[in-house]
Amino acid sequence: MNKQLKKARIGIYSTGLSTYWEQFEGLRERLIGYGQHIEKKVSQWADVYNFGLVDSVEKGREAGEYFNQHQVDIILLHVATYSTSATILPIHQRCDAKVIILNLQPTERVDYNQATTGEWLAYCGACPVPEFCNALSRAEIPYKVVSGLLGLEDVPNKSAEQEFSYKRPEAERAWKLIREWVKAATVKASLSDSRFGFLGNTYSGMLDLYSDFTMIQAQTGIHVEVLEMCDLDEELNNVTEDEIQHIRHEINNMFIISEDSSTEQLAKKPSNEQLNWSAKVAAAQEKMISSRHLSALTYYYHGNQNNHYEQLQSGFTVGHSLLTAQHVPCAGEGDLKTNIAMKICDILNVGGSFCEIVTTDYIDGTILFGHDGPFHLEIAEGKPILRGMELYHGKKGSGIAVEAKVKTGEVTMLGLTQSANGKLKLIISEGISTDGPTMQIGNTQTPVKFEITPDHYYEKWFAEAPTHHCAMSIGHNGKLMEKVGYLMDIETVII
Repeated sequence: MNKQLKKARIGIYSTGLSTYWEQFEGLRERLIGYGQHIEKKVSQWADVYNFGLVDSVEKGREAGEYFNQHQVDIILLHVATYSTSATILPIHQRCDAKVIILNLQPTERVDYNQATTGEWLAYCGACPVPEFCNALSRAEIPYKVVSGLLGLEDVPNKSAEQEFSYKRPEAERAWKLIREWVKAATVKASLSDSRFGFLGNTYSGMLDLYSDFTMIQAQTGIHVEVLEMCDLDEELNNVTEDEIQHIRHEINNMFIISEDSSTEQLAKKPSNEQLNWSAKVAAAQEKMISSRHLSALTYYYHGNQNNHYEQLQSGFTVGHSLLTAQHVPCAGEGDLKTNIAMKICDILNVGGSFCEIVTTDYIDGTILFGHDGPFHLEIAEGKPILRGMELYHGKKGSGIAVEAKVKTGEVTMLGLTQSANGKLKLIISEGISTDGPTMQIGNTQTPVKFEITPDHYYEKWFAEAPTHHCAMSIGHNGKLMEKVGYLMDIETVII
């Protein structure tokens, strides 16, 4: 079920000046070694295409064609030594992958007493960066810069003896940023390889949720597979008793089966019949995901009272929570945009649970986020609880609901909305999930405290015209998600 993520394709090249090589013996080999160090590090996380040294205009043109041939997602421009901007500009005029300039010095400082001109040239990476930035800017080619130390753990050929800089904070910071750029490129690559199922329709009247599938694909690269309830029903008819019992076993391992709620009369202990039905529907959901090769699922069904499909949708929440934990995020009410936000979080391995603003606790200074499902089980605080609901709020039907809380600690909210010009926009906010009280009503609920008061938070968040749903992830991921937006050309706002 866990579809392998598509690896990002990372282009790398190092800068040089061909006239240096005869003047300074060993310099060329030394700089190539630095580039190979970067290649080795990045290869842990992505497929790498290292062109090597670009030391002339002709090599620049060749490199641009090379990166196009390999369809790289981003290019890491390693500033190994001085090079003219005329050398690097043809690369980025031929390949439109975003460029990240790596201004990485071998060690914390040059040996002033022993340094030769050749030694200095191995340390002068920052020297041409202003020239590169100016040329790229005037050519209207966007760029970002990462500065710091190479973080060498061994000494490349012809290098000075003491270049072990991997423990320096400047190296740790630089490689954290580089890793984030690679992660962001992985999101871009994986989304372009994703198939999102859209089952049923969007909740009637929720105008913020409606989107144009063509617009969505144009801006994110995802494919939307439109599904009908009869597609799921066909899979339901093929579910075996062994498959039902397998899902029942999963349910027993992953959830607490509740007793009747002491406060909510609609929340009862799930009956054995309800649990078996949810297990059967979950097995059908897994079959549909597998047969359609889906990476995510957006869903909602609204039909005539007591028809078969209404009964079918009553078993959705448990199965969709199980799927979300298997890296197939599921979003209710037909909210495709939030489903994409959930998938971004999932690719980044930080969760991504479907939620909306529930209520405000002015005593604790927190905002309660949650929904009636589904929930990302991998980021739960303890075992989620299953409650039998005699009626879903705002919807027809009844069934089993998931009551759960996201882990206490740092969290990041990721919203994906659409502006009047049809463009998507990411909205990000970082907070802290607290151990505050929640309601026993069969909903997911997490109290979140932000640096600003709830009222100031509301005013800032609402000013960005969000949809009313968002994805909750664990950790503070704002800068990482901002990089995702940059690589995908999606406007990004951090609250």
